[in-house]
Parts: sequence; C-alpha cells; structure tokens
Amino acid sequence: MLIRTKNASDPKSFEITSETDYWSRRRWLKAAGFMGLGLAASAHVPALAKAGASDQWQTMLQRKLAASEDWPGSTDEKLTPYEDVTTYNNFYEFGTGKDDPEQNSKDFQVDPWRVEIAGAARNTGRFTLEDIFRPHALEDRVYRFRCVEAWSMVVPWVGFPLGELLKRFEPTSSARYVRFETLVDPERFPAQRLGRSTISWPYVEGLRMDEAMHPLTLMVVGVYGKTLLPQNGAPLRLMVPWKYGFKSIKSIVKIEFVEQPPKTTWQQLAPSEYGFYANVNPEVDHPRWSQARERRLPNSFWDPNWIPTRKFNGYEEQVAALYNDMNLEKYY
Repeated sequence: MLIRTKNASDPKSFEITSETDYWSRRRWLKAAGFMGLGLAASAHVPALAKAGASDQWQTMLQRKLAASEDWPGSTDEKLTPYEDVTTYNNFYEFGTGKDDPEQNSKDFQVDPWRVEIAGAARNTGRFTLEDIFRPHALEDRVYRFRCVEAWSMVVPWVGFPLGELLKRFEPTSSARYVRFETLVDPERFPAQRLGRSTISWPYVEGLRMDEAMHPLTLMVVGVYGKTLLPQNGAPLRLMVPWKYGFKSIKSIVKIEFVEQPPKTTWQQLAPSEYGFYANVNPEVDHPRWSQARERRLPNSFWDPNWIPTRKFNGYEEQVAALYNDMNLEKYY
C-alpha cells in the first residue's frame, strides 16, 4: 500500500512554540478531554513534511500524537526552542553545514517508505509505517541530547520504546546486536549525489541488544508534539539519550538482527575518534577536543552557555549497569 500525504508548508510563527505554551496547551487539551479526538492534531501537527501520507495515515499519526502521554522520567531542564531544534542539525545526507538539513530538505518525500526487518528473527520482511507504529501508544519524553561536537539540547521527543517494536519480530538467541540503516536515495538526499562524498552510503549504526531493549531507547516519530521534519530524521529515527548524537540514526529504512557488532559509519571513517559504544563520558576526550563541558543551545559567541557534561549524559543511574566491568576508555 502506498502512503501519501498532503504537502506541508514551512513552520508558521505559531508553530515555533515556546516550551511554556507547548506544555500548557497540551495539559489544557487533556484536561478538556480532547486529546484522543484528533482536535489537538490540527493545531500542533503539520502535514508530514512535504511527505506523502494518505489521509488515513495522516489521521492515524495525528491522533496518536495528540493522545500521547507525558512520560514521568522526563528531565525538567529548560527546553531548547523549537526553532533551534529544527534548524541546527547534523544530517550529512543533506549537507555538512548545520543549516543544510533545513535548507536542503524542503522537497523531501516519505512516500514511498518501507522498513525492512532482516536477520536473526522469526518475523522478517518489508513493513509500512502503519505496520511499524500502529500497535504502539506514544509518549512525550523530554531528553537531554548531547552531540559529540560538544553542543547539546533539551528536546521533547514523541515516540515509543524501541524494545517494544523489536519484540514483535521475535529475535532469536543469535541476535546479539541490532544494525540500522538510513535511506539511500540521491533524489531525496542531495549530498548522496556528490561523487566525492567521504561517507560510503548507507549511513549505518548499531546497538548491542541490551542497549536496544533498554526502556530509555526510543523510536521517535515526532518532536514538540508535531510530526518529525526531514531535518530531524522523518519519518522514523532513533534516540539513545545516554550516547552521543550520531548513534541516534535518522530516516531508518532497515533494522537487522545480527550476531556480530556491525561496522558503523563513523567507526569506518575515523576509528580512532568514534567508537561503537559512544557513551557520553566527560572523562574520555575526543582526540581533538575536550568532552568535559558542552555548549547548551541556544547560545552565541558572546554567551556560549557552557555547562559541565554529565557521565552518560545524566542517565548514569539508569544505564551504568549495562557496562559493568567494561573499560570505558577502551570501549569508547
């Protein structure tokens, strides 16, 4: 079944929502009993980013976003404004500049879109986006996001635990890792048309199975209560909040259960700088800069807004046990 959407315009001024207005409106709608009726969707959710979804798909996604529940584990730190979240991005398929993803993704299409499930699992095949998220209730989760380049955000994502999705495919005992791929399509990703790209497409990431199944690991379908825009990884992206941002792969088209650690993109490009685990660790510097502190967005030249970096990005209590007896300087 093909998935089609209406065209979406760029964010309007009313869509560039302050964190106070965003949360206040959601609380009011829930209190009024409207969140399950799709009424909030028209106010908060633009069409799927110039992507083609049928009215049925669009309605389903909007209803799920509107009915999403607040997750009790969210950080209470001040949110990064929507405008910064959607205009300051790394997404090399659109270009290497921070504003390239927003500038070069205006005609991005998510029609057609399929997610291939492969490898050591009992249920494999190619699935539509409806297949992927139909059974899952969505949650609003505010996570800290830390880039390996030493800048950071606080982002209200919308999604569901990756582990709930993976269980549906019944991975076998030989599935010790999960490998992910981003879409390869030079028509949709202009940087993939360049003959001299340093990246060998597709972009590949991976997690150990226990990391993938951890309840913090999120399959994301929205941000700030809206559907993901292309620059943020539409229509599906990962969010692993205790790892550097490059682990949270965008625009996913393949999930594969494998026995051996997959060779990830940045491991292959610069193995001395980017390891497989990529856990946020202020005690282990990047070879070319310190990781002891980070620039929290928004910031400026005059006010860089430096703050101390926390081990595991502040999620140490939840995830440190995954790495007991591991040398985190060797397994960086």
